[in-house]
This record gives sequence, structure tokens and C-alpha cells, in this order.
Amino acid sequence: MTEKCFLGVDLGAESGRVMAGLFDGRRIRIEQVHRFQNGAVSVGDTLRWDVLRLWSEIQDGLAKAAATLGTKVVSVGVDTWGVDYVLLSRTGEMLGMPYHYRDRRTEGILAHAFGRVSKREIFAQTGLQFMEFNTLFQLLAFQQTNSDLLAVADRLLLMPDFFHWCLSGSRVIERTNATTTQCFDPTAGQWAFDVLRKFGLPLNLFPQVVEPGTRLGRLRETIAARTGLGRIEVIAPATHDTASAVAAVPTGKTGTPNWAYISSGTWSLMGVEVQRAVLTDRALELNVTNEGGIDGTYRLLKNIMGLWLVQECRRVFERQGRNYSYTELTALAAQSQPLRTLINPDDRVFLKPDDMAAAIRDWCARHGEPVPQNDGDLIRCCLESLAFKYRMVLEWLEELTGTRIETIHIVGGGCQNESLNQLAADACGRPVVAGPIEATVLGNLLVQARSAGELGSLADLREVVGASTAPTTFEPSTQARWDAAYPRFVSLVAKSAQDGAI
Repeated sequence: MTEKCFLGVDLGAESGRVMAGLFDGRRIRIEQVHRFQNGAVSVGDTLRWDVLRLWSEIQDGLAKAAATLGTKVVSVGVDTWGVDYVLLSRTGEMLGMPYHYRDRRTEGILAHAFGRVSKREIFAQTGLQFMEFNTLFQLLAFQQTNSDLLAVADRLLLMPDFFHWCLSGSRVIERTNATTTQCFDPTAGQWAFDVLRKFGLPLNLFPQVVEPGTRLGRLRETIAARTGLGRIEVIAPATHDTASAVAAVPTGKTGTPNWAYISSGTWSLMGVEVQRAVLTDRALELNVTNEGGIDGTYRLLKNIMGLWLVQECRRVFERQGRNYSYTELTALAAQSQPLRTLINPDDRVFLKPDDMAAAIRDWCARHGEPVPQNDGDLIRCCLESLAFKYRMVLEWLEELTGTRIETIHIVGGGCQNESLNQLAADACGRPVVAGPIEATVLGNLLVQARSAGELGSLADLREVVGASTAPTTFEPSTQARWDAAYPRFVSLVAKSAQDGAI
């Protein structure tokens, strides 16, 4: 079979890529076409996304793809993080630079929201965990500070949908990202209009929701000419990066029984794939979330702070003149005493501190934990605490589904951290299968291939991932040591929760 090429634009919090997927009918190989930096931009006292620069970089990447791959290219699709959005006027003007989800304007917004509509009612109609940066709460904060701008807005497009508009002119939102907003009703399969009305949000903002694999139209004529790609198809993949990553978990044709996933990166998204949203009182109590997946599935999951802790410690070390690679940080951590210092990685003080290392030391002092003495101690504390949070969430998922989870699949860039993979296996007492690293891109590309008629079921897609990659398995060890320390971690989390963990 002649190879066909699909282009995936994958935007993360730190970087973006244009990736090519070359599919021969059985295996897919990926090539990086263009890579560029991303990150928050300070404007006044706010944090924003520089979407115009990102759009310029995307066009550069498409032009490079046209130059090297030419007529092989079938389609292009974009995936990004969730919750953040762009507002457009009726004539297609951007209304302001979009906010970054870590902007401080949403601090305290949950209490304001619950004073208008109860927490229970919001969860019953949206099924989402309560995090102050969810789109709903960002809109409520915007309603307080920019009501005049909100009044003239005609459409809200989430980040990948905005770039699809740039590419093709489509003005729709793909379902997997719509479900991250806390504005979508997973039972009704449409926007949660009752909740939106009660908050006084303009209903016209919320456009048609489409499924992963939807053909959005052809590349705009101007973009086709500028890049040299021609008028290829623009396809909506599973536009939320975690949804794409979960689609690429290599469970095989028949499916690995009873598996959980961790999409590991800046955030750790840990969950299971279910056929319908879990909206029980216990799910509300545990503050878990229900986000959309491929073929109408839901991802019952929990957001965990993830390698943000390590990334921010590294940034502090660099400011102080100590420049480490991530491999060097892991080696330093290995020299520190095991299970000496633990934190609740999801305490809100770690969400956006100016100095992560200082925040961790201060937290330890306040909660009676040994204060990390050096850089290795800090990193080991972060990694072991993450591993214990994985164990806690694993127990919650088993409780909510009534099923013992036998295997944990860790995918995404964070699965390159072999130390964390082994710690996760040790803490959870389950085998960890690590890989593929490029799960998000693979999921994006293979949904496009499926839309083009090259693949059938979700199981077929996952079989291609298994045939194209070589995951590594980490078996659990040192179980007694972790079992002995776990009650201490549970107690720390309980005490921290009283202070308002995310």
C-alpha cells in the first residue's frame, strides 16, 4: 500500500509541533516537521496565550510539510489542552488575547459560583471535577470584569477549534474538548443550557458540537496557497490532547482487560475508559471528572498536578545558576533517602507559585514533614508524592467502577521518566506499561486516518499503535516499604484538603 500522510498539530503548555504521520495500512511512523516554543505571556497583571504567534508557527510547519511531503498529505488536525478559549465577534474579529488557565482572575470564583448555583446541581449537569480554571469559571470571572466584551461576543471557540477556524473557517467545537469546559451535559449530549442560563451566560456563544473524525472543510484558499499544501481536508481529531492520548493506549485488538491510563506530562491525567459518565454522589465527593473520548466513550479521571512540580523546581534551580537536565535531576533524586518527605501534590499552593522549591519547603514545615535539604531531596519528594497520588486515585477508580485494575498504561512525554514509572509501579502494586511517548500525536493522526476510511474501530486504531511502538513494562517491587508509608500520605492529603486542595 502506498503511504498516506496525515499532519497533526499538537500544542502543549510548553511547546508545539507539526508532526507527519506516514501510514502504510498496518503501521504508522511519525516525523517531526516543525517544533516551536509555547508558554504564558505576561500582559499587565494577566497571563495570556500568544495565539497569533502560534498560528504563524503552524503555518510555517505546514509549509515545511508541503515542501517535503507534497501530494502525500491527506489532511490536517489540531489537538491542544482544554478549557481555554478565544472569543470571536460576528464578523470574525478576535475579542482580546485569550487568557491562560493559570491566570489569577479566577481565584475565589468557585465560592461565587456556588452562591448562584449549587455545587451538586453543576456536577449533576456537567459531570466535571471542580477546578477554578474550568471554562465555566473563567467565563464567570470574565462576566465580572469584561461584561461589555462578553455582550458583543458571537462565538466561543476552544483552542483547537480556533485553529481549525484559522485553517478552514469552521465555527464548531469538537466534543472531547467541549466536555472539559464544565458547560457540557454528558447525559443529554449537548451544552448544559440550564446551568448556563442560571449564570446569565449568553447561549449564542456555544456553537454546534461535533464528533472526533468530523470533516470540517478544506484548507482556506489563502492558507493553501501560502503553505503550498493545496486544499487538503481539515479533520477534527479528538481535539483534547488527553482524549487523543487515550485513543492511542496500546491495549491490542482484543483490549487489555481492566486497565487504567496516566497521560503523563505537565499534568498527570489518570483514569479509566467507561461507556457512560459516572455522576454519583461519591464521584462528586471525590471530585473526579467525566470527559469525552472516542466513539461516545467517557474518560472517568482525575487531574493530578503532574511533572509541573519538577518543571517548576527546575526553573527555580536555573534562576539560581544550577542548570540540570531532567536526566540529571532524576539521578540526584536517586541519591536521596527513599520516602523521607511527602507532600500532597494537588495542594492549591503548588498550582502557580512564584518559587516552587520554596513552596514545597514551606508546605513541609507547616505539615510536619522533613524539609528537603537539597535539590535531589526536592525532586524525590515530588516523584514519590506523585506515585502515591496515583495509588490513591487508582483506589478511587476501582471503587467507582467496581472493578480491580490490573495494569496501568503511562503514555505521553512523562513516560520517559523511568524513575517515576518504577515508583508508580511500586506505589500502586501493579505493572506499569510505559509508552508510547507520542501517544497524543498518534491518536490525532490515526483518527484522521480513520476519517479517511483507512481504519475501522477504536480497537483497530489501538492495534496500529501496538504494531508501531515498543512499550516498556515496569514490575512492582519494594511493596512493604510503600505499604508502610501510604497511611502517612493519606493523612497528609486529608489535612491538606482542609486548606483547599484542587
